[in-house]
Amino acid sequence: MDLSVIVMWTGFTLASYSVVGNDVIQTLGTFLTSNEQRVPWYILWLYAALILGAVLIYGYFNADIAYGRLAKFSFPENYAWYYILPPLVLMSITRLGIPVSTTFMILTLFSLSDIPGDLNSMVGSVFDTKAKLGGMIQKSLMGYLIAFSAAIAIYLGITKLTEKYFIENPLQDKHRKYWVAAQWLSTGFLWTQWLTQDLANIYIYLKGGNELSTSGFVFSLVLILALLGYIFYSKGGAVQNVVREKTNTTDIRSATFIDLIYGVVLFVFKDDYFGLWGGKLPMSTTWVFVGLLAGRELAMRIHLEKKVSTQLLKMIARDAGKISFGLVVSVVLVFAIKLLAQ
Repeated sequence: MDLSVIVMWTGFTLASYSVVGNDVIQTLGTFLTSNEQRVPWYILWLYAALILGAVLIYGYFNADIAYGRLAKFSFPENYAWYYILPPLVLMSITRLGIPVSTTFMILTLFSLSDIPGDLNSMVGSVFDTKAKLGGMIQKSLMGYLIAFSAAIAIYLGITKLTEKYFIENPLQDKHRKYWVAAQWLSTGFLWTQWLTQDLANIYIYLKGGNELSTSGFVFSLVLILALLGYIFYSKGGAVQNVVREKTNTTDIRSATFIDLIYGVVLFVFKDDYFGLWGGKLPMSTTWVFVGLLAGRELAMRIHLEKKVSTQLLKMIARDAGKISFGLVVSVVLVFAIKLLAQ
């Protein structure tokens, strides 16, 4: 078998594991946390698997598995060994419980041809919003700020009616079925929005996946579903702690609001509705997710504790520091590969 083909499928497998282990838990984290004590893991996995399968199959038969996110990317004719490095690094960081942007870690590797050859120009491309790398960074930073601001505004308005009430009044059994239905619907909406954004981070290794044979596509689908099952079985892994440490995320009612707001932000922001970032450029859903949780936590503590504690600010800064660390590692890695490949 051609070495390039081996690297391509190895990269896809590693990227699938890395993206599922890191990004998926950000999207389905509250779904897992609020249901893990009452619903078997395989039922939760089956629900997520059915939606994932539907989104992938629809994309495949419409020749757009990546849902337009890879339109500005070119694929290499041959895959060199260093294409395996980003998902390997991502796997290592994920095991430490750090939520990393797979968009930066993986997709920037496929922008090598657009990255200047000298170090000074490389650094400049990070701040050039017209460049592919700079554009992704700009869109992701805006995603964090919009999610953070939207969460503060929303939760300052609804905390007394929702979160404070949820904390003081445990969910009664007679109302549980209605909240279960609401949460599963909101999670399904969010999961769909995430998939149409981040499938690009996986299928870029298969050149978008649109030229796959039927057997190749089925194999890729089964592989991703199996990895998703492992994540559900292991209850999310280390990254899930980012969700668990936030206020009242185990309450299915709170989880419903988080998923719904996150899904709406992704729906509005992932496409170029405002003409600010040039079409369906990939962005980091990790930054949106962390921004949303940070804004929610800040607004809730203001209502519940009537103050902003140093501990809270440290938590927000720590989470922001983690994703910033992932960004720096991603950029340094792709720059090193660029210099190595020359």
